[in-house]
Amino acid sequence: MTIRFLFLGDVVSSAALRKIHEQVPKWRRQWGLDCVVVNGENAVYGRGITPEVCTDLYAAGVDCITTGNHVWDQREIIPHIGKDDRLLRPLNFPDTMPGSGSVLLRTESGAKILVVNIILRLFMHDMVDDPFTVMQNLLQKYKMGRDVQAITVDVHGEATSEMQSFGHHFDGRVSVVVGTHTHVPTSDYQILPGGTAFQTDAGMCGCYDSVLGFQKEGAINRFRHKVPRPPMDPDEREDVTLSGLFVEIDEKTGLAVRVEQVLSGGVLRQSVPQIAADAA
Repeated sequence: MTIRFLFLGDVVSSAALRKIHEQVPKWRRQWGLDCVVVNGENAVYGRGITPEVCTDLYAAGVDCITTGNHVWDQREIIPHIGKDDRLLRPLNFPDTMPGSGSVLLRTESGAKILVVNIILRLFMHDMVDDPFTVMQNLLQKYKMGRDVQAITVDVHGEATSEMQSFGHHFDGRVSVVVGTHTHVPTSDYQILPGGTAFQTDAGMCGCYDSVLGFQKEGAINRFRHKVPRPPMDPDEREDVTLSGLFVEIDEKTGLAVRVEQVLSGGVLRQSVPQIAADAA
């Protein structure tokens, strides 16, 4: 038996949220998905997330929402996150911050999936705890094949070298390591030698005729005229690409047996798994 897992990268616009509402329920049926995780830290005007958006994503069939450096940008999320165990903030934030960095989910068949959210440090937050040590400590409590059937990790980071180092360090000890934050999908999706599915960055859910999902003019003005904080509004056109990673995980070992990039809609080359829901 396998666990079918779908991860979708940073959601940038309201148009992307609507596309998720349209597509995720179909994919859950067509692909027989057991677990869907979405990074939602840019879902509200490109900055942060609100309780209402969390409710909408759960209603669309999302099981868990990860975040990153923009998690606190919408202030109403601060009192909410401690009451919503399926909304994660990075595990290596200080313990004094509200919320949790991991959650144990259970599929309809009874399989246990540990979902983890980590933020990296290079060009990001040097004041957070060491992501490697924090992840290592968590794995002292959870082992695939003994305590859980799968472990998936969203590594939110800027530097591709740090993302890849994290993936190789934990190869064979977790099921999936997938990067977020750069909003650019990488083509290095693979199963590492130890059996961990890996992609440096899943990309974003948004309009790719843009600059990282935002209207082009503001970003161009920033670089041409050195505007320190130009107005940056999400591109709300409906020409949205949902970008992510599809993984099949062996329930006995917790290791990946299949990995495929997901690029659906919009201007990018299309890539979706050809799979029947009853083929497991």
